[in-house]
Amino acid sequence: MNYNKEMNKIINLHKLNNILLHSCCGPCSSSVIEKLSPYFDITVLFYNPNIEPKEEYIKRKDEQIKLLEILNIKYLDIDYLNDEYRSIIKGYEEELENGQRCLLCYELRLNKTAKIAKENNFDLFTTTLTVSPYKNSKIINEVGIKIGKENNVLYLVSDFKKEAGYKRSIELSKKYNIYRQDYCGCIFSKRSK
Repeated sequence: MNYNKEMNKIINLHKLNNILLHSCCGPCSSSVIEKLSPYFDITVLFYNPNIEPKEEYIKRKDEQIKLLEILNIKYLDIDYLNDEYRSIIKGYEEELENGQRCLLCYELRLNKTAKIAKENNFDLFTTTLTVSPYKNSKIINEVGIKIGKENNVLYLVSDFKKEAGYKRSIELSKKYNIYRQDYCGCIFSKRSK
């Protein structure tokens, strides 16, 4: 996929400008922001109730804000709502990575992002989750499209790991001295590592 060509096509078809980007962390958002910024007015939403322990959540949030301030990107923040995550995945705690627990987590985070995008008149929304080589972009995009339709807001389909997106996120993390975590976020992914 030629990324620039696809973005221009989307923008020209829909006359879109502002996008709400759900971000899982600063490192992942770095290369995604770089790809999207020529085309969109970006606002980043840091909504990750899955991240545990709370100290890790705070560390990732602080690093996200640090990067956004360097890049002069707007952001929205939501309080740490770990109880929301814990209630939605109840009974799936022992699932393997990329199983039902992860699907429920994607749905939770993208649903909140879509609702905020709709309430704040964003043209569309998307997520940094597809930059990870450990995540299934097809499944994430299916969830995003479904939730976008349910909330009447356009979801930008992506596979940000393509065109060396993940590699670029590593380079940018080093450049900006951004803390790079070694597990997805939930305590269960840390245990399975």
